[in-house]
Amino acid sequence: MAAIDGILPRRYVRRSVKGLPMLIHSRVLTSEWTRVPGGLMHARAGTALPSKGTPVVILVHGLAVSSTYMTPTAVRLAPFCRVYAVDLPGFGRSYTPPCALSLSALADALALWMDALNIPKAHLAGNSFGCQVLAEFAVRHPDHVDRLVLQGPTVDPGARTFHQQIFRLLLDSQNEPLPLIRIALKDYWGVGLKRAVETLKIALEDRIEEKLPHIAMPTLVVQGGKDPLVPQRWAEEVTRLLPRGEIKVIPGVGHAVNYAAPVEFVRAMRSFLLF
Repeated sequence: MAAIDGILPRRYVRRSVKGLPMLIHSRVLTSEWTRVPGGLMHARAGTALPSKGTPVVILVHGLAVSSTYMTPTAVRLAPFCRVYAVDLPGFGRSYTPPCALSLSALADALALWMDALNIPKAHLAGNSFGCQVLAEFAVRHPDHVDRLVLQGPTVDPGARTFHQQIFRLLLDSQNEPLPLIRIALKDYWGVGLKRAVETLKIALEDRIEEKLPHIAMPTLVVQGGKDPLVPQRWAEEVTRLLPRGEIKVIPGVGHAVNYAAPVEFVRAMRSFLLF
């Protein structure tokens, strides 16, 4: 099933930057539902380019939100690759399991979704908790991964408590565009308090630093220069722990670089992903 998804205001897609074509309208993504064990998974897809020989990039959202806030990045990637911004089970428009899925279950669901779409291998990029899902995915399903992009990887071990994370999130809200705050609040409401808290507990219990040394594929760490959730100290530590890691800092941006600075983010991604 597919439906035109013209979700972005024109102001987000009419800007022209060197190396990035001007998009004259926002109707470049379609909503697609794919059946996997458990139910239907939803993704926003830009599949206008031919499938054969075209690189595939999969975008994975953060905690308690959905693919909606990945659309500024997806729209700008669409002219260069087959891009999918997926809703993980329990979030967005995908099926809702009875309780919050563990990281391993989310990673396995992502692999099953790729198999259902006949995508044997792809570049994958995540924001925030999406990076934790991708770290688990890269360890469990390395053959499905070409290169990784970890944008704002959580959780900083120096602030691994509920109260510290909420405090940092409130600090970051001052750095984020108002439309993003509205999107996040709508997604939080849709997910519900119980599932959001369950997922936050999963995030806090995860020890991403123990998985990073086992991620063999080239990995780019992208950090917003004003991100209180992922300070540069922690982003640099993530990069050091990765066997083939490199870092890109985008100044003046908070935690959601994928939404607040998609032009800069896509430029960094294209350089790293070699297309």
